[in-house]
Amino acid sequence: MTQQHPGEHMAAEISEQPAVLAGLVERQAGIAEVAEKISQNPPRFALLAARGSSDHAALYAKYLIEVLLGLPAGLVSPSTATLYGARPDLRDVLFVTVSQSGGSPDLIEVTEAARRQGALTVSVTNTLDSPLRAAAELGVDIGAGVEKAVAATKTYSATLLALYLFIDAIRGGKGADAEKLGELAQQTLDGAAEGVQRAVDRYRFVDRVLTTGRGYSYATALEGSLKLAETSYLAARAYSGADLLHGPVAAVDGETAVLAVTSAGHGGHAMAEVLDAVGKRGADVLAVGSASADVPAALRIPVAPSAEELAPILEILPIQRIALGLSLARGGDPDSPRGLLKVTKTR
Repeated sequence: MTQQHPGEHMAAEISEQPAVLAGLVERQAGIAEVAEKISQNPPRFALLAARGSSDHAALYAKYLIEVLLGLPAGLVSPSTATLYGARPDLRDVLFVTVSQSGGSPDLIEVTEAARRQGALTVSVTNTLDSPLRAAAELGVDIGAGVEKAVAATKTYSATLLALYLFIDAIRGGKGADAEKLGELAQQTLDGAAEGVQRAVDRYRFVDRVLTTGRGYSYATALEGSLKLAETSYLAARAYSGADLLHGPVAAVDGETAVLAVTSAGHGGHAMAEVLDAVGKRGADVLAVGSASADVPAALRIPVAPSAEELAPILEILPIQRIALGLSLARGGDPDSPRGLLKVTKTR
């Protein structure tokens, strides 16, 4: 029997992402069929339900819906339905549940409740035969393949792309900006290798990390914080760049490592003021993104340029490798973080 090495699965699944993303783009016609059914009866607004990494993907989708579709969108609290029995009127509402496993009882229950209350329900899942897919009227297949590592990597980036293709198709788009995403993902992984190693060497003994981003990239900051916490057991916190300036910046000092997501576009441009503020407080800044060269930072990791709304799919790739490297450098096994299971069941 071949012995498994720590981080073997996570490393392999990070490397699979260019092929996974390219394959998803090739299958976008199936996603467009689901989107067409929604276009035929445009919703008043959209709601999204998710947990964990999928919740960060749902936040990304919220930005897409509000910016690209011009619709109000919100993140629901499943417990309002599962614990408190709330049953709001959801007629003419698009209700999207995002779950890689499709197995969390609260997400299944809230989807069933939303469907009974008149919503058009859509599951976005990596498991087509899951209870969640059965609960929803329509389904979008993430199609990332089986993920063996506990920490989500390829399923996360594929979820982002599936959501983008879905929402773009609702507005009549053909996913043109995503056509070369597989190639851009490979360029990003290759181009970031040296910077990732430098980041691991620099931050392997750090105790406190703050991640931050704005706009679409706020989802990346949240996901990056989760990856660092669950694989390397770091005290990691994520803030929107705007929220960071409203108070938490007071806790930043020379002992704080700040991972700033700064890709070209409105969100990245808005981070200049944030990084100026944390820099004045002595923080050690690691900038990740296609605009990382344009901001003050101790270390920069480039990301291949893309349309701003697609940047989170690429930004997360080097951050995943940083989480992997830090976990191994600190003596951990990111494939089996302590206290975590692949499917977390909550209610």
